[in-house]
Amino acid sequence: MAETLKSIYSEAFLRGFGEKIHIVYPRFDAAQFVADTMDDTWEERELKARIRQITLTLGQQLPPGFGDAIKILYAVAQDCTGFPYLFFPDFVEVFGSNEADWPLAMQALEDFTSKSSAEFAVRSFILRDPKRMMLQMEEWSRHSDEHVRRLASEGCRPRLPWGQALGPFKQDPTPILPILEQLKADPSLYVRKSVANNLNDIAKDHPELVLDLARRWKGTHPHTDWIVRHGCRTLVRKAGPAALELFGYAQASGDEPLTKFAAIATDPASLQIGDSCELHYELAIRPGQPAKVRIEYGIDFVKSGGRTSRKLFLLSDKTVPGGTKLSSSRRHSWADLTTRRHYPGEHRIALLVNGVEVAHTLLQLKRS
Repeated sequence: MAETLKSIYSEAFLRGFGEKIHIVYPRFDAAQFVADTMDDTWEERELKARIRQITLTLGQQLPPGFGDAIKILYAVAQDCTGFPYLFFPDFVEVFGSNEADWPLAMQALEDFTSKSSAEFAVRSFILRDPKRMMLQMEEWSRHSDEHVRRLASEGCRPRLPWGQALGPFKQDPTPILPILEQLKADPSLYVRKSVANNLNDIAKDHPELVLDLARRWKGTHPHTDWIVRHGCRTLVRKAGPAALELFGYAQASGDEPLTKFAAIATDPASLQIGDSCELHYELAIRPGQPAKVRIEYGIDFVKSGGRTSRKLFLLSDKTVPGGTKLSSSRRHSWADLTTRRHYPGEHRIALLVNGVEVAHTLLQLKRS
């Protein structure tokens, strides 16, 4: 069985880190640090809870003044890079929140983000003093280091996975927009991905705002076009007419549908949880002009209470000549995942072209 992500914080890892601290700060008791961290609650703690536990036990032994403590972390920081060291910026979040420590805390977040990431740690600062912190984020958006520029965008995403929700920015994302404007043609793909993800977050609550911005940005720079396309991916998947029109997807014309024929079938049509089936589809696009098409299949998964919830799976996204006939197959697994559990019952499987359902079939799923 694959190890969980939280298992990176092993006893050996903690002991090794404690010994690094002890070298630069001899009063630090590495063995006590490990014992205090891996207490009787350790096994039950998930990843972020373990990060916070490390932060708190580290703080028990480092000097009480934030400035003195952060000097010790700086002394070992060059040897502490990568995902496991997220507790460096977390330490800043927990122990650097006093007003007098603001300049030092901001500098530490800027420095530590290139070694792990400060995207989670900045969020409590935003919630506590949004105006001041967003001015800091704007300053970071002009930084020469791509990691710092990414922090400016990633840290203020309204719906950052694993991150503390920014409720005020879900309601009003206006404070985020100057940062996205600054980064909309950033030379770093690492930064552009963050800007696109931020836009996608905003689109879930304010689709019209994102569409208006996308119309204004589109065509101004190739990097910006990439951001616009990826930032609007949820809107495209929802097949809203405005989003489809923006990206040139073909639509029905008057009484003439986009597809002249469509079908989808499963083989087998009945199977057990854990098995796989082949999905076969075919369709014909109306004759005439070339058409940009997004072909998906949607499964109405039966849930534990009997209701259903649809999930879409992309099959193809391309431009084809008018009159084109398309057909292909896709193998679909019905094995349980950490993110999806399957339940027995009749599952409806639909074929969609540019968000419009054009055919469907039924599959009977049984208990294994």
